[in-house]
Amino acid sequence: MTNIILPAFIYAYVALIMIAIGIMQYKSKKPTGFYTGETPPKAEQLTDVTAWNHRHGIMWIIYGIVIIVSFLFGLLIPHEVLSALLPVVIILGALPVMILYHHKLKKHYFKA
Repeated sequence: MTNIILPAFIYAYVALIMIAIGIMQYKSKKPTGFYTGETPPKAEQLTDVTAWNHRHGIMWIIYGIVIIVSFLFGLLIPHEVLSALLPVVIILGALPVMILYHHKLKKHYFKA
């Protein structure tokens, strides 16, 4: 039991960071970006800044929840290697989905 305290803390900490990013993007009045190196779009480039920010914010909040849930799933597996590998696969597998969703949002909310 004591050997899961540190991983639980780390997963919770990272998940809370992702959820905080999501909340900040959801509440933002200015357009938000997705990638660290990506310059956020200008308001005049988007058809709906609020919807753009809400969709991105919700995506990050869900990602934080996925991190927590993946850790909990890992706890259910009795095999140590598989219990450590499953959360990593889930967390890394979610990233391409998020990237694809971001590009879908760009197609939907960017003005032609």
